[in-house]
Amino acid sequence: MDAVLYTHTHADHILGIDDLRPLSYRHKPAKLPLYARPDAAGFLRKMFGYIFDADYKYGSLPQLELRPIDGPVELFGARFEPVRLIHGETEIYGFRFGTAAYLTDHSEIPEASFQQLEGLDILFLDALRHKPHPTHSTVENSLRIVERVKAKRAFFTHICHDLSHEATNATLPPHVRLAYDGMKLEFEI
Repeated sequence: MDAVLYTHTHADHILGIDDLRPLSYRHKPAKLPLYARPDAAGFLRKMFGYIFDADYKYGSLPQLELRPIDGPVELFGARFEPVRLIHGETEIYGFRFGTAAYLTDHSEIPEASFQQLEGLDILFLDALRHKPHPTHSTVENSLRIVERVKAKRAFFTHICHDLSHEATNATLPPHVRLAYDGMKLEFEI
């Protein structure tokens, strides 16, 4: 692992930070860079002070460096462009990189963000379930988004147990599928 980009600070997205410890050691003497919105970076610094506080001297800690995102992030010859999303009442980031975009945990995509989603080969987006939810997109809403942005392929993520993989995939258009653990895709960055 060469870098981490955080979309937001909910527990299911940040509590694996200690698992970065063995992955961060290959970067010595440098630290593994973590990118997050400025408010999210502040939250991470406060919540995980034992990692980022220079005075903490106990045990073997992940070697991490927080870097607030104030625009596109250039990493390894690729450009990661933050995409504003709304997750309930909270503004978070998704990311556009090359011909792909990753938009998890959203209930709304602001109109201005749709311009960043033109010309996608691959779109990952939230599709929690069929029943409406206050902080997540539904399968039906995400299908409308795929149609609007004309993504060549789309993969729904952050899906709940209400969606049977096989049965749900059978109802989706051929270019839209539920994502799964271990999935590998090739695309241009």
